[in-house]
Amino acid sequence: MASLAVAAAGSAHFRPHQYLARENERPEAIFRIDEGWAYRFHLFGDGRRQITALFLPGDYCEPQWGLGQCATQPIVAITAMSTTRIACPPAGERSNEYYQHLWTALVKTIERQADWLVSLGRKSARERIAQLLCEIYDRMHDSGRAYAQQCALPLTQLDIADITGLTPVHVNRTLQAMRLAGLICLQSKWLTIPDMDALRRAARWPTPAPDPVSSKAEQLPNHLDGG
Repeated sequence: MASLAVAAAGSAHFRPHQYLARENERPEAIFRIDEGWAYRFHLFGDGRRQITALFLPGDYCEPQWGLGQCATQPIVAITAMSTTRIACPPAGERSNEYYQHLWTALVKTIERQADWLVSLGRKSARERIAQLLCEIYDRMHDSGRAYAQQCALPLTQLDIADITGLTPVHVNRTLQAMRLAGLICLQSKWLTIPDMDALRRAARWPTPAPDPVSSKAEQLPNHLDGG
């Protein structure tokens, strides 16, 4: 994702389970996640929950807020979080360059949501979970937070169930089968992938191509600073 970072933006910190935004709020800033995890979710009246997005280090939560959009679903911190707060400027102060950065960030968001849609609609339980773990590893790797095919994984089995549309019991059984097959090792909220190619095959998940836009590390103009 192209960087929306600014030279002297404000910072914001969140505790686990603290809301970054509530449904129908109009946020005054986008948050670039520097450390920590969060998720967006929909909660049904009977208590069922569907997690609709994960926000990991390096992500922007959420780029459409910079266009004046309301938060359509609540977003809550999974872990303690440190973020860079990038103020949403009034419509008249949004330059073409500002829009260009937002569109780039939005494209990445839309592509990720399309992958989740395919997973939920057509993949088996094993393929869904394997895809989720591959995606998380790739995103953590891109942000420099994966080491020797290992990365943090603070999600509970209930969280994984609410992302993949499975029951917690089904998630537990599938994870056990994947461990026995040597595809993954989960210990102390840490994911190890002994054979990355094997996990990608199990997920039907290709090796990601280098992102030429992200590699440019583009910066938002200083006059749109959120400080």
